[in-house]
Amino acid sequence: MPFKFRAIVWREEDMYVAREVVTGVTSQGRTIEEALSNLREALELYLEEAPGPRNALA
Repeated sequence: MPFKFRAIVWREEDMYVAREVVTGVTSQGRTIEEALSNLREALELYLEEAPGPRNALA
């Protein structure tokens, strides 16, 4: 199920770090696009395991 999220992205050395602002889920990648893609995957896994409403970020 597609969902929208807000993320803060910054550079640390040779990697980009992306953190979703509501959940605090964080991931990284070599490019901004890769960091955001990895963050989306991490959020999907987080939401599968998180208690409560599944549509919190929808």
